[in-house]
Amino acid sequence: MRGWGVCTTWHTVGDGEFFCPGCGGDRNYRRRTGHRRLTVLGVPVLSRGTAGPVVECSSCHGHFGPETLDHPTTTRFSAMLRDAVHTVALAVLAAGGADARPALETAVCAVRAAGFTDCTETQLLALVEALAADTGRLPGWAEDFQEGSGTALTIELHEALDPLAPHLAPAGREGILVQGARIALADGPYRPAEREALAAVGAALMIRHEDVERLLAAAARTPS
Repeated sequence: MRGWGVCTTWHTVGDGEFFCPGCGGDRNYRRRTGHRRLTVLGVPVLSRGTAGPVVECSSCHGHFGPETLDHPTTTRFSAMLRDAVHTVALAVLAAGGADARPALETAVCAVRAAGFTDCTETQLLALVEALAADTGRLPGWAEDFQEGSGTALTIELHEALDPLAPHLAPAGREGILVQGARIALADGPYRPAEREALAAVGAALMIRHEDVERLLAAAARTPS
């Protein structure tokens, strides 16, 4: 019968909600640090250093590394995806498609499918007009499309897409770009400003330039 061993005493230093790799869904967690001790006959007698930090699932009690918290919860991921589609739709419309009814209708359908079920043409058009009037957060956002510089556009797109892109499969990233392409193509061939906007979308989604060109060309050949 073994009379010695090592035990770990855990202390909770934080909690919250995370996506548990063990359970495969959103769960509550405790962020914990531990202290190891050598035990003799069950009595702690000697320190053996620290343990952790770990993230402990409150459901399966599995221990995971702190990097697990970098993965968004299912709820957060859905919101990020919805916001990304909304931002891409606005970008394409502001690049020149807002004055065409087919492009506006296609954008509304995409945004509704992403989760903004109450989105209307009037709402999207008002947002595009606000950008054009410099009442948005970044002055000059809409003008960049027409001038081809895309500086402010790139900042906005990266803020919406950078947190999402690492958690999307390649097909998911490409799907968002193709949605933007369909909005641009709804009223005819790509305008130069629309291509600039879609190139910025592709870069923010970590899609290689040659793949962006391939996807845009394929979307243009596909009947609407």
